[in-house]
Amino acid sequence: MRKIGITLVGVLVSISIFSQNLVGAWEATITTSEGVDIKNVVIFSENYMASTWFNTKDGEFRSVNGGSWKLNGNTLEGNIEFDSRNSDKVGSQMIFDLIISESELKVDGVDIVWKKLDNGTPGDLCGAWLMSGRKRDGKIETRNTDQPRKTLKILSETRFQWIAYNTETKQFMATGGGSYTTIGSKYTENIEFFSKDKTRVGAELSFDFSLLQNEWHHAGFSSKGDPLYEIWSIRE
Repeated sequence: MRKIGITLVGVLVSISIFSQNLVGAWEATITTSEGVDIKNVVIFSENYMASTWFNTKDGEFRSVNGGSWKLNGNTLEGNIEFDSRNSDKVGSQMIFDLIISESELKVDGVDIVWKKLDNGTPGDLCGAWLMSGRKRDGKIETRNTDQPRKTLKILSETRFQWIAYNTETKQFMATGGGSYTTIGSKYTENIEFFSKDKTRVGAELSFDFSLLQNEWHHAGFSSKGDPLYEIWSIRE
């Protein structure tokens, strides 16, 4: 009985370490038959992930999918919440066998190697967030995060991405992302892809931010130059 108990503890510890190694941002680049370099960035928070393809040269958006995830041994299992290319996949399961090291990630049977960009720490904003409110005309307007219409934002230590979608209609609305920094109370985004308008690629946006309990308050100006004040709640 004692040997079985020790073995079980060892397995659970191994799974925990494997899971921690996966959290963060990963990147791979492939070249199409036309000679176009396409980048894939995958961000894993503890429970949610997003995988995005975009042109390396000009940031033109190609596709995104993702949702919740967990590890069962070395098998990634998840539920797809959004898929810009095929809405029929929303609500279905994703299952991949992974080969992972400290710096590289592979999917069994796929000839692509993802390099690790960061491990999700020690960023103040790392994790998955849902937009839960806005300030308009000086008044806070809250949003029910349980509704099907969601705006999800996933951050690693160095990468960010937001995705707007509807789990009921399976509609994908928009996404954008890139790299970010936090210095003091300043949060700065560098846009590398934007699904609705690639002319915004290369823009740098700086915001004031604060963390109040499980809420992230975010104030500044949008890429269109419009003032904004957003509230994001941590997604468990």
